[in-house]
Amino acid sequence: MSIITPVLNEEQQIVSFLDNLRQVSWCEHILIDGGSTDQTRSLINRYPVRLISSPPGRGTQQNAGASTATGDILLFLHCDTRLPENYQHVVFRILAQPGTVAGAFQLGIDHPGRWYRLIERGVNLRSRLLSLPYGDQALFMKKSVFHQVGGFPDQPVLEEIPLLCRLRRLGKICQAPAVVVTSARRWQQLGIVRTTLINQLMLVGYMAGISSQRLARLYLWGTGTR
Repeated sequence: MSIITPVLNEEQQIVSFLDNLRQVSWCEHILIDGGSTDQTRSLINRYPVRLISSPPGRGTQQNAGASTATGDILLFLHCDTRLPENYQHVVFRILAQPGTVAGAFQLGIDHPGRWYRLIERGVNLRSRLLSLPYGDQALFMKKSVFHQVGGFPDQPVLEEIPLLCRLRRLGKICQAPAVVVTSARRWQQLGIVRTTLINQLMLVGYMAGISSQRLARLYLWGTGTR
């Protein structure tokens, strides 16, 4: 199995993330830097992982990692997300199910607030009913399947949606019974209502045929990063 993690200016997260994965010595871990200008690269170099570079963009970076991976299974993991114990057994069991081509974990958010529990329920319901897990749910599949569907598209936002749509044509995308825990930082930075509204508008806009480039501009405007 190869764990693939895109990074860009993650010096605040990367040490705790890599410390959490130290126990997985048997698993290949590839980090793809999209041009960090902080201490991300120097911090990564302290660990026994593979570090490569690519142009920025989560889809582009993950494709670069997949192209160099040696594992038969690819697991795409964001650096603000933590895997559950014995996650590998969950992955093997799900991919062994007849007709299943990919899987993802249920989402947990690292915050005690009750509103975060509602977000978790909504995300997990969407993932289960529509077979549309997002990247922070640690999507996994066989490498052969990933290459069969052409990998992630070269687009600035919602890079997992076209991939998932192609996967659904091949077979089932299963939601694991185990939970990954992701940081609450983006909800805390923009507020729960604003972040949730932006996420839903982005998905609806994409499904309505709005280009990913236009959605990226709308996302930057909505998050105040432009």
